[in-house]
Order: sequence, then structure tokens, then C-alpha cells
Amino acid sequence: MSFCSYYDTKVCHSCSMIDLFYSEQLSEKSAHLHKALEDFTVNEWLKPTSSQIKGFRNKAKMVASNGEEGIILGLSDEVSLIGCPLYDISMQKVLEHTQNWLRSLGIKAYDIKKKKGELKYVLLTRSSDNGEMMLRFVLRSHGIISRLQGNLEMLISIAPELKVITVNIQPIHMAILEGDEEIFLTEATRLEEKLNGIPLFIRSKSFFQTNPEVAAKLYKTVANWTDELEAKTVIDLFCGVGGFALHVASNERSVIGIEIENEAIECAKESARALGIETLTFKALDAVSFSTETSRAPDVVIVNPPRRGLGQELCKWLERVSPNDILYSSCNAMSLARDLEWLKSYECLKVQLFDMFAHTQHYETLVHLKKK
Repeated sequence: MSFCSYYDTKVCHSCSMIDLFYSEQLSEKSAHLHKALEDFTVNEWLKPTSSQIKGFRNKAKMVASNGEEGIILGLSDEVSLIGCPLYDISMQKVLEHTQNWLRSLGIKAYDIKKKKGELKYVLLTRSSDNGEMMLRFVLRSHGIISRLQGNLEMLISIAPELKVITVNIQPIHMAILEGDEEIFLTEATRLEEKLNGIPLFIRSKSFFQTNPEVAAKLYKTVANWTDELEAKTVIDLFCGVGGFALHVASNERSVIGIEIENEAIECAKESARALGIETLTFKALDAVSFSTETSRAPDVVIVNPPRRGLGQELCKWLERVSPNDILYSSCNAMSLARDLEWLKSYECLKVQLFDMFAHTQHYETLVHLKKK
């Protein structure tokens, strides 16, 4: 038996490793990472960074479905997950309040088969710094916005942690998480997070790591490694809201952060203004487009690509500009290994596993690549 009733009753299978002791989970993940990188010589394997086993996630994604008592937030087959132990108690309570509030308004979930109803998803994000939360309703159309807006004070009165509330319009008849249109129902438009004393801002569409405690350790490690290299110039590709770039920034070091999502870049710029660092620049650009414009090698390139990895084109660019050091943060060991095949001019000095996703087979890997 695990500590999760959803898993034990076979309602939810997301945490496929939850019935293992946590030390066994880390051992299995470490073995998987060693296997993925077995074709490469690693000078130093560092001790894995562990996670809390409960209440560590800062984001909940709830599918809306219709049940006998009204709306259900959880899985698509009418199973509530508002009590998931991966979320802390405050998030569980806000999800419960939100579910009850939606029921009191008579809101119906969107039924894919019948093509009826409005609510598709409810997304909740929490700041670990101050406990404030952002709530997003993903709807099929604008049909029930006035009903939500008109009763918002009732929800906020029972869930005062809610600072940002938005509606996202996703009209497509497919299981797509969100659409392009975002409508703010509150004056506040972003959450403030703080990791290692660095202010970070989270807006509705900006990517942010789901395990802030482990993310803070990951950012701190990259900052320490960069300081050890005495880097004067740094490029951070796929920078998101600027976590890595902001941690390595100083008035004596030139840092450029690149991210395709403009909303995330606006958050990063706000953090840079708060820190008052003038040598820090953020640009809303596709990483490949940026690489075609850039031929000058920085001292260090930090990369944090999505699961698909960097790809051959970006690896070729790194080979061409040839920075002394690359700090590669990967959420997919297999695409990491493929990219390392293309980065033939580099050797693996250090590898460290960061368990960002406890109880699942996923993990983050940080690799220090040194030019041979």
C-alpha cells in the first residue's frame, strides 16, 4: 500500500513508482540515466538531488467532467483528484472550494462525445514563496464568462489565496489543453515566486518548473558551476521566465536569455528590473532563429530544451560557435543522449540527476560539457 488512495484503488496510475520506497525510485532512475549515457565517458557522477514525497507540486491540471452531484475535477472518467497528495493541503482545499463553487453555479463540463458543455479544464498554480495562487478556467466559448465573473467574489471569499483568475478559450473539439485567447477576471495578472532570493514571475502561459524546491537546487547548482568557470558571457537558450539566467546574472557578467514565448520573456524582464542588473537581456525569439543570427561564442551556453531535445540544427550551431562550456539541463535522457552524439567536440565532465518528478519515471539531468 502506498500513501495515495487514488493509486491503491487503481483510480489513478500517474505515479507509476509510488509503491516503491523512495530510495528505490532514485536507484532505478539513476540506473536508467547511466544506461542512457553508457556510450559516453563521464568524468564525475554526482549524488542525485532528491525531492519531498508529498505536497511538492506547485501546479494542478484538472480535467472537468459531469457527475451526479455536478462538476468533477480530476480525470476525464468522472473521478475527482482534488485530494491528490502531490499537492499541499492549501491547494487541495482551493480545488475543493472551486469544485463546490462551480457546482453551485450549475456549470457543466464539456462533453466531447455530445459536444455540449463549457468547462474543459481547471488549472491551479501556487507560489511556494507566499502561498498565493493562480486559477485558470479553460472553456469552449465565451458563454459562461459573465456567470463566472458575476460570482467571483463568492469564490475569493472562501479561497482568499486566489490572486489571479483567468479564462482561457479553447474552441477546438480536441483534447488540447489551452487556446490562444486569455481573459483576466482579476486585476492581478501574475504570481510572484522567489527561489534562492531571486524574484520570478509566473503568468498564465509561461512555463515554470512544477517542483520549486528541486528547481531552486537546480538553479543554484548551475549558478555555482558558472561561477567556478569565471564566465564573463552567458547565453541561456529556452530560458522560460529566466530561472537560470537570473541566477547566473551579475553586473560583471553579460547574460542573454532566449525564449519563444513572449509572455515568459515579459516575466523575465520584470525580474531583471527588480534585481536592477543592467547586463541582463531577454529576447522573445525561437532558439533556432537566434542561432542563425549569432556567430560569436560566449564563455558558457545554458540550454534547457523541451523533451524533444536540442535537435541537430542547434547542436551544429553549438559545434560551430564552440563555447568553452555547455550546461545542459534535460528532462529526457534519451534525447539528451542523441544530442550528445552530435556534440562530438565536447566531453561530459559532470552529470547530476535532479528528481523533479517523484513517483514517476521522469527526472531532470544536468550535464556539464567541456570543449575537448
